[in-house]
This record gives sequence, C-alpha cells and structure tokens, in this order.
Amino acid sequence: MSERLSISALVFFVIMSLLGIYFAFAAVQGPSGVLRREQIKADTRELVAQRDKLQAEVDRMRNLTHRLSDDYLDIDLLDERARDVLGYLRPDEIIIR
Repeated sequence: MSERLSISALVFFVIMSLLGIYFAFAAVQGPSGVLRREQIKADTRELVAQRDKLQAEVDRMRNLTHRLSDDYLDIDLLDERARDVLGYLRPDEIIIR
C-alpha cells in the first residue's frame, strides 16, 4: 500500500511540476508575458516619437498657413512661396543652389 501511495505522490509531483513550468513559460513568453510587455513598451516609445515629430510638422504647417491667411499676411513668406512654386525671379537676382 505504501508503494501505491508513493507512485501517486510521484505522479502528483510530476503534474504539479509540469504545470509550474507551463505557467512560468507563459509568464515570460506568453501573449501577456514579460517579453511581450517589453516589446509593447518599445513600440510605444517609437510611436510616441513619431507622433511628436508629426505634431511638430503640423505646428509648422499651421504657422505657415496662418501667416498666409487673409487675417495675417506675411508678404515675405508669400513672395518666397510664389518664387519657389512658380519659379519667379527678379532680373537682378542670382540663384545659388
């Protein structure tokens, strides 16, 4: 009888060990594990940097748009944009590229 008890105890120990290994593996490699969390953090940092870069570009474009609006017209900027887009030059100008 004691031999049967030790076999069942051994089976119980093996099953519990396998479950422990499974849960440890899932905690590290699983869909919500430690490695996945670090990957998500890295992706988040990259996306935040990209968002900040795009926001700076939007702010720059908003400033240019405001400076060319009817309420606030920056003549120098208008002249610069017209020359750039249309390719206009004054006769006394020299272009250096």
